[in-house]
Amino acid sequence: MPYFGIGLHVIVAIYFAVHAVRHRQNIYWLFVLFAFPMLGSLVYFFAVYLPSWRQSRGAYVATRAITQFVDPNRAVRESRAEVDRAPTVANRMRLGNALLEAGNPQDAIEQFQMAANGPFANDPALLLGLARAQFELARYADAEAALTLLFTHHPHLRQQAQPSLLYARTLAALGAVGARAAFEVALACASDAAPRCLFADWLAAQPSEADRKRAAALYEDILQDGKHWPRHARAHNREWLQRAQSARASMPAH
Repeated sequence: MPYFGIGLHVIVAIYFAVHAVRHRQNIYWLFVLFAFPMLGSLVYFFAVYLPSWRQSRGAYVATRAITQFVDPNRAVRESRAEVDRAPTVANRMRLGNALLEAGNPQDAIEQFQMAANGPFANDPALLLGLARAQFELARYADAEAALTLLFTHHPHLRQQAQPSLLYARTLAALGAVGARAAFEVALACASDAAPRCLFADWLAAQPSEADRKRAAALYEDILQDGKHWPRHARAHNREWLQRAQSARASMPAH
């Protein structure tokens, strides 16, 4: 089918030629693509384009999304089968995480608690998974206890992005006085938009005018940074960009 006098196979060849240049492929691919547009494009697609796409973050996200759509319970089913065959701590933790990702925190807690036996009671992945499940069920006091135990036995995790942000959110949900300091720690531990947006949400709900101004500044920082992020970073932070934009628009101008 011609487009503006150019065959579709030529347009495809041009697309792959641009891909070859951007990804610094050998120059002979340009000769192959333009000397034999249709055949060359097919060869390039299977030899270069498809393998490189499979290794990309976009391919990983797309594959995971398709798997979730076609067979959303696959991870839970396979993990449960592994527990039935061998009810080890590792298999129970894997099942707990699969249940948590599938939106079933209640059953996840059961698996994490069953795994918390003997020398594995203070395992960092187990305690973090347990805290995540408890937070999802709004059992904030239990989540705080699990995170406190986690930081007691593994103090370096206090400076890691996921546990520090979960701790800040837990304290905020409890209305604890340490929420502000916990958010400050989480802010220093992560480079993505989630801790900034969640801290801004908390600040915006405080009575202090200074806190609301800082919330507006954090939302604005997210939006400004988002303009310079590559596509995969924007996709990763889409939820937080949208939340920041909506929250910033609803705040009074200063």
